[in-house]
Amino acid sequence: MKIETWQQPLPHGINLSCRGAGDRGRPVLLFLHGFPEAAFIWDEVLLHFARPEHGGYRCVAPNLRGYEQSSQPADVAAYRPKHLVQDIAALAQIEGAPLACLVAHDWGGAVAWNFANQLPQLTRKLAIVNSPHPGTFLRALQESPKQREASAYMNFLARPDAEQLLRADGYRRLLGFFTNWGPAPWLTEEVKAQYRAIWDASLTGGLNYYRASPLRPPREGDPAAAAVTLPREMLTVDLPTLVIWGMQDAALLPELVEGLEEYVPHLTLERVPEASHWIIHEQPQRVIASLEAFLRQ
Repeated sequence: MKIETWQQPLPHGINLSCRGAGDRGRPVLLFLHGFPEAAFIWDEVLLHFARPEHGGYRCVAPNLRGYEQSSQPADVAAYRPKHLVQDIAALAQIEGAPLACLVAHDWGGAVAWNFANQLPQLTRKLAIVNSPHPGTFLRALQESPKQREASAYMNFLARPDAEQLLRADGYRRLLGFFTNWGPAPWLTEEVKAQYRAIWDASLTGGLNYYRASPLRPPREGDPAAAAVTLPREMLTVDLPTLVIWGMQDAALLPELVEGLEEYVPHLTLERVPEASHWIIHEQPQRVIASLEAFLRQ
């Protein structure tokens, strides 16, 4: 079995470059990546769950809009949540909704939380890896000095000159996202080359997610999250939900999973003490085992 790649046109004019494995017509697992990543981070997981002995799922990982060879609208407003959810809803319906599970990390998780709130009929389950629920994230950005400090990088990434600064010295700053808080033995020269190719093709698209979102720490002249109010009906997720959280995440602090059950009544929360934000790279087999157990429930 091998990874397939294809361009998937959506009815509203966006194309998503996709990676996948498994036969069409089988129950679908859909995987969403974050920043500064791309769909390839899921390859080991796709191949695992596509095998007959592990469920024989149809496994699909799109590059989100703005990434790799997916459509890259120039307008920052095109990266607001309603458009991102529209993309994933259209892809889910093409592949075969309701999904068996929507699985997501980082920015992909931000899309997935909204998707599960707005369109719960399109997936049976939700699995989130180190991506804060909008309710707990807004609370932390408004009330927690530690989380505001940890999230200060978001304002850097929203700067108009962020591309220029991040591309300097062979993407030294971006590669530092993976290594600044500890060793990353998984970050081989081959993986660095994969990332550089993605960033060469699509860095602006990924940065536009930060530019389009008000969920950032407030700063002088920009109230950002301080001015945001989210109604309760936008925050509740009634689906069976697995949250896997690498507790060494230096950007998204452990406090973000506190009180999560207030918004997600059918919650399974797994804290992984020895993992960071990059748990999918660090411990893919740990992520696979947790997903496998959750899918059997």
